Amino acid sequence: MHTHDLELVNVRKVYPGGTVAVHGFDLKVEKGEFVSFVGPSGCGKTTTLRMIAGLEDITSGDLLIRDRNFTRVPAEQRPTATIFQNYAIFPHMTVRQNIAFGLEVRRVAPREIRRRVDAIIGKLDLGAVADAKERGLSGGQKQRVALARGLVTEPDILLLDEPLGALDANLRKSIQEELKLLQRELGVTFIFVTHAQSEALSMGDRVVVMNAGRVEQISDPFTLYTRPRTPFVARFIGRNKIIEGELAEAGPARAVVRTRFGALSGAPGFDAGTAAPGAQAMVVAPSEYVEVLPQGAAPEHGETEGVSGVVTALDAVGHVAYVSVRLDDALSVRLETYREKIEGRGVGPGAQVDLRWRPDRATVVLAAA
Repeated sequence: MHTHDLELVNVRKVYPGGTVAVHGFDLKVEKGEFVSFVGPSGCGKTTTLRMIAGLEDITSGDLLIRDRNFTRVPAEQRPTATIFQNYAIFPHMTVRQNIAFGLEVRRVAPREIRRRVDAIIGKLDLGAVADAKERGLSGGQKQRVALARGLVTEPDILLLDEPLGALDANLRKSIQEELKLLQRELGVTFIFVTHAQSEALSMGDRVVVMNAGRVEQISDPFTLYTRPRTPFVARFIGRNKIIEGELAEAGPARAVVRTRFGALSGAPGFDAGTAAPGAQAMVVAPSEYVEVLPQGAAPEHGETEGVSGVVTALDAVGHVAYVSVRLDDALSVRLETYREKIEGRGVGPGAQVDLRWRPDRATVVLAAA
């Protein structure tokens, strides 16, 4: 029988007064998997993390860790460790004492505490500050101390709640890379909550997108970015170009949408057998797959579809150009492209242009998904 490190079975959270924070949530996490949770504020991602940690009661459903039911087990008896955004480092303790604290609470033998603390200090390169207190640590060092304190208890699952939110952009990127490498080396399952989609996509083996307490989509980062399944994901993840209309037809590999700009098609992001013609739908094309061409120019790739419009603004930043195009009185889009692709081609404010993409790179999403 296959064992998952974590399994949520129809997990639900309702606060007193009837507010539903998390609707029925199903998730299976493999051992050593890095799963990112992302969504807007109030979507339920942190509440879900806290239910896994045992810091929030589960209203209904089951939570299993390695096939054992932990739904009603107190936080201190769960094989998990949690790292919060503020790190919660004790200012009166040294780095070594902070790391050892969780083991002392668990009444681990002193010799074993020393062994584990020395090992994690070496792994996270904290030897130079092992006897320092919080006020003497940099932001990156505080992050490592928080990680060390969580990992030294040897949890089955490490839970991270916006752990990089307090860092500046450059340090945040550096710690992201270190964290991913460390997770791969240790093989510990990570559940990582963030509001930054770029962080979720770059770090997670899979990404859970939440909205208003519901799971919108669970996919690997590339699939999530290129094949959204709901209108929320299409608008929230990436820089997609969205054209709305009515579903004309749908098959297993291709769906066609009637729009005010003509018929456009893409791979269906739904079960084609359940969709009725006339349903409200949208064609979603990732910005990276859209070419900006002078009107009538031949596209680089074979069969393409698209729309036409007028350039209203062109902003260049280094080698990247941002092109704003008005398609009609009701819809304008902004695209990012390489400057060299449009320079000297007459793509400037006031120019008539075609936006073209391959149909197989677009996705058709039902508006009611």
